[in-house]
Amino acid sequence: MSNAEKSSSSANDLLKNSSLYREFQAEREEILRHKWIESEKAGQDIGFERALTDWIINHRAAWRKSRQSLASN
Repeated sequence: MSNAEKSSSSANDLLKNSSLYREFQAEREEILRHKWIESEKAGQDIGFERALTDWIINHRAAWRKSRQSLASN
């Protein structure tokens, strides 16, 4: 493995272990879950952008508050 590959690998490991990245991933999973639920209700795929917008407007604040209270316990 070259030095550039080692450096890139360690940068990726650092990123994946960061709390910001983990929060981003958790939020993305919630959006995808919301997309699936809303698509099932609509009987068709509603698309990521619509699911994202709807989730941010209707669910993000409560989801973050819940995550923060779980983290502080």
